[in-house]
Amino acid sequence: MEKIQMTTPLVEMDGDEMTRILWKDIKDVLLLPYIELKTEYYDLGLPERERTADQVTVDSAEATKKYGVAVKCATITPNAQRLDEYNLTEMWKSPNGTIRAILDGTVFRAPIMVKGISPVVKTWKQPITIARHAYGDVYRATEYRVPGPGVAELVFSGADGKDFRQTIYNFECAGVLQGQYNKDSSITSFARSCFQYAIDTRQDLWFSTKDTISKKYDHTFKDIFQDIYDAEYKDQFERLGIEYFYTLIDDAVARVIRSQGGFIWACKNYDGDVMSDMVSTAFGSLAMMTSVLVSPDGKYEYEAAHGTVTRHYYRYLEGENPSTNPMATLFAWTGALAKRGELDGIPALADFARKLERASIATIESGVMTKDLAGLWEGAAPAKSVTTAEFLQAIRENLDKALAG
Repeated sequence: MEKIQMTTPLVEMDGDEMTRILWKDIKDVLLLPYIELKTEYYDLGLPERERTADQVTVDSAEATKKYGVAVKCATITPNAQRLDEYNLTEMWKSPNGTIRAILDGTVFRAPIMVKGISPVVKTWKQPITIARHAYGDVYRATEYRVPGPGVAELVFSGADGKDFRQTIYNFECAGVLQGQYNKDSSITSFARSCFQYAIDTRQDLWFSTKDTISKKYDHTFKDIFQDIYDAEYKDQFERLGIEYFYTLIDDAVARVIRSQGGFIWACKNYDGDVMSDMVSTAFGSLAMMTSVLVSPDGKYEYEAAHGTVTRHYYRYLEGENPSTNPMATLFAWTGALAKRGELDGIPALADFARKLERASIATIESGVMTKDLAGLWEGAAPAKSVTTAEFLQAIRENLDKALAG
């Protein structure tokens, strides 16, 4: 078949370790033979981030603002071990955190469901999408290790010359302090992104915090969501027959476990980080989770929800052919290509992306899968556990059939 032509480039953000290997293999086997791939490439691998003092991450986010759609490989957020391993001058910040802050986006994560792998929670019949606020809170907190007795205070010096001061705790011994913040503007963007995504996908929206304990911080989130819903989205929700409601996060957890799925669960930054892992694992695997960052002005960054699969990478370096699940990384590419096709008016590109997704799911449902899924398989025939390369080739065979049909 003639290759599909693109008009606007995707912003391509390469990554680290095993996912970097997957990145190239997916392109070589499943994309480049079919698409005249047009990308603006940024290497977010740790060596390049060190070389550029992490400027490459900022540049990639700015390019996303320019072109509107990005696809990102998993990247390392360095700790003390990585500092030594990669001879870094400093522990560079999470690229995801930097990109999210620049785009002011909300992360939407949903499981990839396949027949033959049932969720751990037996009542779940439809995907649960986690909407994670991607700004502030503990991820931008200021911390201090209290060395001994003393008074800790919360101080705010207003631009109008008025100060606020309140004692946090009068320490009688050593301890630890943490100060975190958020902004009304970012919370507002978060709320609008969630409401619009619910409308676009025709799903109910749940929002949960702990406002009974955090009567200023969390309550501000609750109030902003409600004000925006009442003023801007209530009529649209009612016309579509979908619902928005707020509940405490502990109540939300109970409701989620008893539900059948099929809704969006909006969470603050840390809550969303934790709950997305819980939901994805309960549905089967972190490698079976889609993730897209959506900014309030309509910019999109698709990525895998998992890390760089370090253990498999070390084995790969020793000459092994690991069985690493590429689904989340593959669906990052298909999500970005489908959105690019939609925005640019190229239906063939969007159609190709959806056929590739269906071919990938069909491959697993036929019993061919990577090792991580084989242990979860409930199909009638035994699972066939294959290497990553064999799995990608099996997908390609199913894709060729779909394209020929």
